[in-house]
Amino acid sequence: MKTIRDIFAAVVGIGAFQLGLACAIAAVAARGGRTDAKLDVLGHFAPFWLAGGLTAVLVALAFRPWRLKLLLAAPGVVAVIAAASLVAPEYLRPMSPRAPADAPGQIKLIQFNAFWRNGDPEGTARWIADQDADVVVLEESREDLVDAVLRRRPYHVSGWIGRNVILSRAKPVDTDIPWPRQGPLAVITRSTFAKADGGFTVMGAHYAWPTDGELQSAQGQDIARVIAPFDKSRLIIAGDFNSTPWSFARRREDRMFGLERRTRGLATWPAKPFTPLGLPALAPFLPIDHVYAGPAWRTVSVERGPRLGSDHYPVIVRLALAD
Repeated sequence: MKTIRDIFAAVVGIGAFQLGLACAIAAVAARGGRTDAKLDVLGHFAPFWLAGGLTAVLVALAFRPWRLKLLLAAPGVVAVIAAASLVAPEYLRPMSPRAPADAPGQIKLIQFNAFWRNGDPEGTARWIADQDADVVVLEESREDLVDAVLRRRPYHVSGWIGRNVILSRAKPVDTDIPWPRQGPLAVITRSTFAKADGGFTVMGAHYAWPTDGELQSAQGQDIARVIAPFDKSRLIIAGDFNSTPWSFARRREDRMFGLERRTRGLATWPAKPFTPLGLPALAPFLPIDHVYAGPAWRTVSVERGPRLGSDHYPVIVRLALAD
C-alpha cells in the first residue's frame, strides 16, 4: 500500500511541477507581447496561466520535506507572479466616477456580436427588441435577424458595413466614415445623433481574430485615424475587438483612442460549445467585447446579457451625460 501511495505522490508531484512549468513559460513568454504580436496571443489567456500556477503551488504545499515543497512550487510561483502582472492592471486602472441610476440624460446601448450562424435569430431579435435600447451595435449581423428586430421595434438602421450595423431609436444625422486612406482594414460603422444639448457619435467595430495580431494592429491604427477628427468628449465606440484587456494590444489602443473603456474584465465569450467534443463552457472566460466612451459620459451600469443564439454574450451599458 505504501508503494502505491508513493507512486501516486510521485505522479501528482511531477504533474504539479510540469503544470507550473508550462504556465510559467506561457506567462513569461506572454510578456513579450509588448513587442511581438504573436506572443501577445498568449497574453489573452493570462487568467489560465494564473489559475494553473496557483493550482501547482497549492499541490506542492502538500508535500514534504520543505526542500521538495519549494522545488515543486517554484515554477508555479513564477507563473502566478508573471500572469498576475498581466491581469492586475485591468482591475487596478482608474475609472471615472459613476453616475446614479436616476441620473438624467441617459442612453442605453447594447453591444452584441450576433454571430452570422446564430442558432436562434427569432429569440435573439425578441430579446433585443424587448431591451428597448436607444442604440444597438451589432457585428456579424444578418438581414433576417435585423428584420425580425424591426418587426418588433421601429429602429432606424445605419448602413451595413461588412456585417456591422447600428440600430437606433433616433434617426442619425450622419453616417459617413471619413477613411483617411485607401483600402481600410478595419470593419467599422458610424451613426451621429443630434440632441438638444449637443449631439453624440456611436461607432461599431469588429476586429480579426487575435491569432492575426498584425492585422489586429493595423485595424486599431485605422480606427484611431478614423476617430481623430471627431470630438471625443461624446464619442462612443463599441465592438467585438477580439482582444482581452490583459493583452498589450488592447492597452496600446486604450491609449491611442483617448477614450475610457467602460467594460472592465467583463467576459463575453464563449456562449456556445467551442471544444472539438462540443462541450459547453461553464461560464464565459474571455472579455473581448468592449465599450469605450468619452469624458462627457458617466457610466451608470455595465452588465452582461443572457446567452442567446450567438457564440458571444451581449453587453448592456447605460451612460449618462455629465453635468
